[in-house]
Amino acid sequence: MAVTMAEISKLRTMTGAGMMDCKNALTEADGEIEKAIEIIRKKGQAVAAKRSDREASEGCVIGASVDGFAAIIALKCETDFVAKNADFVALTQSILDAAIAAKCNSLDEVKALKIGERTIAELVTDRSGVTGEKMELDFYECVQGGTTTTYIHPGNKLATIVAFAEVNAEYETIRGVAMHIAAMSPVAIDESAIPQKVKDNELAVAIEKTKTELVAKEVEVALKKAGINPAHVDSEAHIESNMSKGWITAEVAAQAREIKETVTAEKTATLPEQKVNSIAAGRMAKFFKEFTLLEQKYEGGGEDAGKITVKELLAKKHFTCTAFKRVTLNQE
Repeated sequence: MAVTMAEISKLRTMTGAGMMDCKNALTEADGEIEKAIEIIRKKGQAVAAKRSDREASEGCVIGASVDGFAAIIALKCETDFVAKNADFVALTQSILDAAIAAKCNSLDEVKALKIGERTIAELVTDRSGVTGEKMELDFYECVQGGTTTTYIHPGNKLATIVAFAEVNAEYETIRGVAMHIAAMSPVAIDESAIPQKVKDNELAVAIEKTKTELVAKEVEVALKKAGINPAHVDSEAHIESNMSKGWITAEVAAQAREIKETVTAEKTATLPEQKVNSIAAGRMAKFFKEFTLLEQKYEGGGEDAGKITVKELLAKKHFTCTAFKRVTLNQE
């Protein structure tokens, strides 16, 4: 049967589907709106199932703050073209609005919320049918405090939310802290807030890196003592390449390999533990300085940018940062 433009427009408003999708669904449903809606929804489910193994690496990340509660949501898709579509951004915003209104604490809570007659999880699946791409809600983070704020980086790929203990904290300062977090990507407020597992992992990496560097330094000294340029034999690829160029002989290559093997074994077995631990501790101190919010040099704009730490900025304003979250879809 023929369908009217008014019917197509009504179905498009109700589902967000394209004009041709709506026309085809209405034709198949003999003009019955409810049946056409179900056809479009089933199409979304089919697309979602078909593309379940695809990677959704693009998307929209937005955040908002209302009455001491702030949240970030990330709705992901396959292409940047879809991510920038106004309807896709609007869906992301409506999901965030619903999550903040309900003060959801988890992604599962968000997915179970209803907008109209559909759960958010169902709406995301429906949207897959409209765009023909895999879509998924992948991130949801929230914070609460006396005052909260958010920062959304242009392009909707990065957002931060921050909570402060004080009520009605000055907007310019807290906004600057949110921008700083977006730019500098701290892992925690301070050292005490870093999970022990992360600290243990960083310490293990620091110890291993220290041992590797100390041994490499001893190998370099031994090679120079033997009259061999360390840069010519720092890898098997370089040894073979430099032999083919005539820069080193096969005998020198063999001598270099023996020195590297012997010195590495000897020095690895005799490295002074106290020295290794001392250097590793220094690396850890540098890690805390570079990756904890309060110890970082403030880079949130204004006259204090680059001059003082975030801790000093907050002390000057008498503010206490109690929590923050940062979500990005960018490669870092």
